Amino acid sequence: MSTAVSGRAVRWYGPKDLRLETVHLPAPGAGEVLVRVAYCGVCGSDLHEIADGPHAIPVDRPHPLSGAVAPLTLGHEFSGVVAATGPGVEGLPEGAPVALEPNYRCGRCTACREGRTEVCAAFGFAGLMGDGGMAEYALVPAYMVHRLPDGFDLAVAAVLEPAAVALHAVRRSTFSAGQTAVVVGLGPVGLIVCALLREAGAARIIGLDPVPARRELARRFGVDAVLGPDADAVEELTGGNGAHVAFEVVGSQAAVDVALSSLRSGGELLLLGLVDTLVLPAFDMVNAELRITTSVGYRDCHPELVRLVTAGRLDLAALVSDVVALADAPAVLLDMAAGAPAGIKTLVRCGEDR
Repeated sequence: MSTAVSGRAVRWYGPKDLRLETVHLPAPGAGEVLVRVAYCGVCGSDLHEIADGPHAIPVDRPHPLSGAVAPLTLGHEFSGVVAATGPGVEGLPEGAPVALEPNYRCGRCTACREGRTEVCAAFGFAGLMGDGGMAEYALVPAYMVHRLPDGFDLAVAAVLEPAAVALHAVRRSTFSAGQTAVVVGLGPVGLIVCALLREAGAARIIGLDPVPARRELARRFGVDAVLGPDADAVEELTGGNGAHVAFEVVGSQAAVDVALSSLRSGGELLLLGLVDTLVLPAFDMVNAELRITTSVGYRDCHPELVRLVTAGRLDLAALVSDVVALADAPAVLLDMAAGAPAGIKTLVRCGEDR
């Protein structure tokens, strides 16, 4: 019979105020799963909240689906094993390895009824709008939980969430095999976009990023040419034609400008980066019949990603640059949020990975 548990968690109280605390979780209720967390990735969204939030974290009113309000447990990129399940949950036996698709969904709004759960009217992420997985235990709705094949590397499984962001963006785009693509921003999501474009048959992939370490890693992810943020060089590499699709994975005016200028007539800009407002060259865009497509979150991506990883066709392990202990996470995250140098993807080891 399921019982309540206690475990340590990294809790957000306010900007620059993180605390490692012991939290008490009830036994899972109907449709809920208790996960013993193995690893949790650190996302830029986490660092923004730590640096100068709240941005997404509810502090005045509880989130309509999670019911949570700060302080709350950070972390939405996590994996682990099933510790217990509540009534009505099937196919998730105790000890099964799992990855989390941490977006809340109401199931009732127009978007949910149309199957577009990533834009649910009450959209939110566990770890930002509700308690997440930077903890020894996490209690989540069963619909967030993806069972993994036995023996699946749980450190890699913690990277499936940003990989899902990348796959959803590629699916949202008009990209097709034989085309040329530009990816502006070679962080974890941008690098995975590159790998997925290569898997989908890109004729040429050109990656742009100002950070040398990211440019060095890019070739491992299928990038043919790696540049600093110089769109003029893109034109030279494409014989003056430009790219069919440009993925902007930074979230800045400068990156959007570079992405747009890299496109050929009739090309598409896929916006993944988050930015409040943009200035667009509408006249030039209309005359070139350029398209803009946006992408947020994901849906139904994890099964395909698991197949690609299992088949050895997607190397997510190459993204993991640092692993820190849960006890050290508050200090490490505060340093990262303050701008300390960091690798490609930092994972927090929250518990046993088996």
